[in-house]
Amino acid sequence: MADQFDVIESGRRGRRRWVGLIVVAVLVVVPVAGLVVSREPEPPVQPGAVPEPIRSMRTLNNAPNALYPKARVKGDDETVRVVFPDGTRGEVRYPAELGLDALGVRPFRGVWIDGAYRRLAAPYGGEVEVSKGGQPIRNLTPDVQLWPRQPGSGAFGQVLLFAFGPWRLALYDRFDGLTFEQRMAVAERLRGRVTKDGYLVLSGGGPVRLAEPGDYAQGDPVGPQLWFGSVVNDMVAVIPLPGCAKGSRVPEMMERAGRPAKAACRDGVQVAATGEREFVERAVKGIRITLK
Repeated sequence: MADQFDVIESGRRGRRRWVGLIVVAVLVVVPVAGLVVSREPEPPVQPGAVPEPIRSMRTLNNAPNALYPKARVKGDDETVRVVFPDGTRGEVRYPAELGLDALGVRPFRGVWIDGAYRRLAAPYGGEVEVSKGGQPIRNLTPDVQLWPRQPGSGAFGQVLLFAFGPWRLALYDRFDGLTFEQRMAVAERLRGRVTKDGYLVLSGGGPVRLAEPGDYAQGDPVGPQLWFGSVVNDMVAVIPLPGCAKGSRVPEMMERAGRPAKAACRDGVQVAATGEREFVERAVKGIRITLK
């Protein structure tokens, strides 16, 4: 009986066998040659040279989207100079153990586009907090991108991401959404300039109206503010609020289930804090703001 695998051999068997021997020889020689080549010495590494990292192992360089001001020490307190996103300058004095300078500070300001209120905030995680590693839907202008709605964002819809120098500012739309014309209006009319000390100052125009100190929307103050830290840890919001009462309530953005939050008003400025209980108590009692 013929071999069960000998299905292609028929007719001139002798020639087929020679061909088979040649094929086997090639299959043996090629691996051996590969071993010989692989044993050749690698080119020497130049002194001081750093090996190129594997591309797939590189990580995104995404520093927090915040400014770390230099603090001045005054006894047991520290002081930092600040600029609010409407250009108002001030000085924040706080107990040194709070370490507000190390938390980082970022701007917030409400905006109305054709009468529709939206919030403008600097996401603490920068662009990656909005992009999640994905791709934008489209570019509205060279410095403004439209991104998909973020998972778990509740009533919020798509996001307009603005680039102002090193800052990334997000406009969080609602489910009903702005029209294309409204989005183009805010993309073209919202302007930002970075001060010499690194703060972001915003301006609008036409159908784009930015909130001023004392403005409210949805029950919360939405005028120019500065946020120290992030709501996932310790956070303080400093909010110029003319006429605010001592017993003013905590803004909704600061309230997180199971986390202490408290607010206090002094000299027309509200200080709201959330985080560890000791941090919150020290913040609302010890922070003082002087507007200039």
